[in-house]
Amino acid sequence: MTYSLNWDLDSIFPGGSSSEELITRMNKLKTDSKTYQTLVREWDIGNPKTNQLFKEILKLQSSINDGFMQCSSFINALLAANTNDSKAKILLGNLSKLMPAAQLGDTLLKTKLTKISDEQWSKFIEHNDWKELAFRLTELRTEGRAQLSENEENIINTLSLDGLAAWSAHYDTIVSTLTLPFTEKDGSVSQLSAGQAFNRMTSDPDAEIRQTLFDLWEAAWTEKSPLLADTLNHLDGFRLSDYQLHGIKNFLEKPLTYNRMKEDTLNAMWQVISENKQHMVDYLTRKAQLFGKEKMDWQDQDAPVILGNLKEKVFSFDEAAAFILTNFKKFSPKMAEFAQSVFEKSWIEAEDRPGKRPGGYCTELPETKESRIFMTYGGSINEVATLAHELGHAFHSSVLWELPTLNRDYAMNVAETASTFAELIVADASLKTAETNEERINLLDAKLQNTNAMFMNIHARFLFETNFYEARKSGLLSEEQITEMMLEAQKESYQNCLDNYHPHFWASKLHFFIDDIPFYNFPYTFGYLFSQGIYATAQKSGTDFEDSYIDLLRDTASMTSEDLAEKHLNVDLTKPEFWKAGVDLVNADIKEFLELTEPYV
Repeated sequence: MTYSLNWDLDSIFPGGSSSEELITRMNKLKTDSKTYQTLVREWDIGNPKTNQLFKEILKLQSSINDGFMQCSSFINALLAANTNDSKAKILLGNLSKLMPAAQLGDTLLKTKLTKISDEQWSKFIEHNDWKELAFRLTELRTEGRAQLSENEENIINTLSLDGLAAWSAHYDTIVSTLTLPFTEKDGSVSQLSAGQAFNRMTSDPDAEIRQTLFDLWEAAWTEKSPLLADTLNHLDGFRLSDYQLHGIKNFLEKPLTYNRMKEDTLNAMWQVISENKQHMVDYLTRKAQLFGKEKMDWQDQDAPVILGNLKEKVFSFDEAAAFILTNFKKFSPKMAEFAQSVFEKSWIEAEDRPGKRPGGYCTELPETKESRIFMTYGGSINEVATLAHELGHAFHSSVLWELPTLNRDYAMNVAETASTFAELIVADASLKTAETNEERINLLDAKLQNTNAMFMNIHARFLFETNFYEARKSGLLSEEQITEMMLEAQKESYQNCLDNYHPHFWASKLHFFIDDIPFYNFPYTFGYLFSQGIYATAQKSGTDFEDSYIDLLRDTASMTSEDLAEKHLNVDLTKPEFWKAGVDLVNADIKEFLELTEPYV
């Protein structure tokens, strides 16, 4: 079967950034948002006869939320595929200008929900019409209690267009100007986009190429860092000001609330990981030795381990699709069937070409019940895993499509659970195909690279962001201070086991500049270890686990992380035992890697 390397966006809104249908939908969002405000103002919360009006309010709220997501996903897809699409940048700005009106409707609704007494509320959410939405409506009511006045919230949301959102967009503009001129070994010069440079820097089998590209990479971000330091200072400064106005003293409160998890859970997770870092240090040191070095270099962490006469397998896009579909089917025929439809309908942008943004993501299109996946595919086993990862996200969205919009609003930590589960399926399936020790070492390393990212790299990001926010409370930080802070976080997380570091990583990582979700890091590690528990259960149950897995996914926006784990896995996330069980599985992989590679050092 042959699949397209390019996604189909015209089926969403024909005409790209010149789409008239997109403009029509955006105009409707504008009028619907005003209607939404009017209906909420008219709703008499004390009159049971107005239940029908509340239904209309929730229906319109759902339509507005889905509409914004549909338009935003489309416009961001245009920009991801072509960072120089100037029309798309304007469209994104115009869409953002429409949001305060919808946000005002939300503010009014949350305020009204707080007017209901606790006794009335208990009866209200037990009503058959609202019982399914009880958890999410209670969340909205809780958010309402933390709000400022209607006018104050509207002012903050309006100012954020040229504040928080603008600084985030400014980062994208800066990155779009970045290219790396790289001299190939034949003397030709390639103008690499950020995405292309990153892929080659981290996965090229030639150590000299990795080193050269890393030096170019670090230099390129160093050049941009004065602008990016300014951007980060003001983006997070705006966020801290917002927190201060709302009486929020702990900058972790918002990301924890968003991820529906307790700080005790976060602390238990990091504690267990920190106590087991020596295993990761041993893995990284051994891998460095296999490369003929005493200590690991930053750019070599994701490089393939190729021993003896092994030739690392390269998967064409079609081969990757076939491999993923075959192995998804062993755990979930429904997931395999869905993934096949994603390939057949051209929902994936995978072509390796200049002009694309770095990284990969999956986004949903709720109005058409579709998803789109973005990546730059190069053929390595890591990129096969990335493809599986994003398909896991898409499958997660698909099993929630028939639920009310409020019950589809799952958080990032559980989102990363579904994607990592899919990735684990492919990683273990790859290991089973190994015919020699050299091949098994190569594949084990590919699997452990993900663990390294979750336990070491992500932890460094968390430490950096924690320290940055704490320091930013006292004022602006210089480019040099930010860079030093990043370096110190990396050294702490990696236990000083690397020979060189990436001090301008803070500048190169988009996640630090996202305006909607602060601390875009620890949810990845949560999802990784949570998925380990799910995967262990799935291995015991085989395809019998499919319905249980889908039931878990369908609950991800309807309860806290702790309640989800207790209901479906019968575990307590606030205790170290659960996290230790996941880490023990990882340590077993490291132990095997060390044993298999012993003869080669």
